[in-house]
Formats: sequence, structure tokens, C-alpha cells
Amino acid sequence: MGLKEFFKPKQDRFLLLLIQQAEKTLQGMVALEAYMKKASEKQAASVVQAEKEADEIRRILIDDLNRTFVTPIDREDIFALSRSIDDVMDYAFSTVEEMQILEVLPNDFLRRMVSLLHAAANEIHLAMLRLKDNPGVASEHASRAKALENRVERVYREALADLFSGPEDVHQVMRMLKLREIYRHLSNCADRGDAAANTVHDIVVKMT
Repeated sequence: MGLKEFFKPKQDRFLLLLIQQAEKTLQGMVALEAYMKKASEKQAASVVQAEKEADEIRRILIDDLNRTFVTPIDREDIFALSRSIDDVMDYAFSTVEEMQILEVLPNDFLRRMVSLLHAAANEIHLAMLRLKDNPGVASEHASRAKALENRVERVYREALADLFSGPEDVHQVMRMLKLREIYRHLSNCADRGDAAANTVHDIVVKMT
């Protein structure tokens, strides 16, 4: 290997790993949406499996990042984008985990929020696919992901308002505490998707 080849940026390698990570996160959101339609062990296991596989991809990316002298995108941006995408998947996983632990069943608010999160994950995945050759299109997908995050937050506020409008008794208080925690996970999930979209915008600005 010549010196020129040694210092050649591993653009395809890093972008491929980001694409794979976003794709696995999208698969996890598909499984989470299926869980919200039918809270079965099979769908829960699919979310858990997607989270494990996404974590493995991120570990490989970080290992490559630590061993690469020259990166095609700023090292901080690669790390931040990977971390945000990872956080989206982590919140999907923790949502299912706590719904099972707290014995919370899906409701319409949860289904609406997850449907929007699924759509946002798809936009982030598309942004990753377009980032190298069509950065302007990647930026458009990132903007759509941010718009979907805003819609998740509106549903989140609706859900909280509905939650605190019920009767005031011990059973209702317990239900409120459980659901508020689950709603918060999904709101945080949307926030991390928004962070990923912001990083895509930052990368595109530096590329163009």
C-alpha cells in the first residue's frame, strides 16, 4: 500500500456504517410500531434484537474512527451523528422494556407518536443514503425529520394534557406516573432524532 492510499479517507466505509446504523434503527422503529399495534413478546424481541445489532455497528464505527488518521467528514460530526442515531434506538428499546416492566398497554397516543418516529427514522435513513452524492437531498430529508419531531412533541403535549385530566384517585395516579414515563421516552427519542437531523445539516454545510 502506497502512502497516498494509506491516507485516503475512508469515506465509503464510514458512510456505509452510518447507513447500516440508520437502517437498523429504522428496523427497530418498524418493530416498535408493530409492538404498539400488538404488544407481543415476538415484536418486543424484534426491538431488542435491532438494538443489539445497532450497538454492534456503532462499536465497529467507533473502533474504525479511533484507528483512522484522516476522515472524510469531521470526526466530531461522525461521532455525534452515530451517537444520536444510537440514542433513537436506545429509547425505542427502553420504551418497550419499561412498558413490559410497568405492564403498560399501548394506547392511541403511543401509537401516534411511534408512527411519527418511524417516519422520522425513515427520513434519517434516506438522508444517510443521499449524503455522499446528493447532500442537498440529504438536507431535505433531515428537514422532514425535524418537522416530524415537532409533530411528535405536539402529540406528547396532547397526551400529557389528557393524562392529567382524569379522575384523582390512587389507581389514576399510578397510571399517570407509568404513562408519563413512557411518553417521556418517546419525546426524548424524537429529540435525539432532531439532533441527528441537525448534524446532517451541519455536515452538508461543510460539504457544500
